[in-house]
Amino acid sequence: MEENNKNEPVKPEEEGLLDKAKKLIDKADDFIDENVDKVVKSKAFESVAETFDKAGDFVEDKIEELKKANLKEKIETFADKAEDKAEETLARAKVLGKDLANKTADKLEDIAENIRNKTKEEEKP
Repeated sequence: MEENNKNEPVKPEEEGLLDKAKKLIDKADDFIDENVDKVVKSKAFESVAETFDKAGDFVEDKIEELKKANLKEKIETFADKAEDKAEETLARAKVLGKDLANKTADKLEDIAENIRNKTKEEEKP
């Protein structure tokens, strides 16, 4: 009977650790969701979105001009400008994406480290 009594307290502690880990994971998920919302609302994201909108408007305007003028030179000029604008916008988007990915990875590493530390602390007693 003594062995049964010793096993019973161990199981609730294990369940407690699992519950705590689940709570930490839920908090991490909420944290990520919150930060994604912040990024979407950020000036950098807004700037990239505006640039894409402007590029789209620019393309539409130039297409209309080309339909009216039908000149080969204008087509070539437009193509060059559109290509430059697209490359610039894509470069900005890549940099922003890398920055966001790095920041998210750092936060996730911090959260994982905190979970590991808390789990180790609770396992020691």
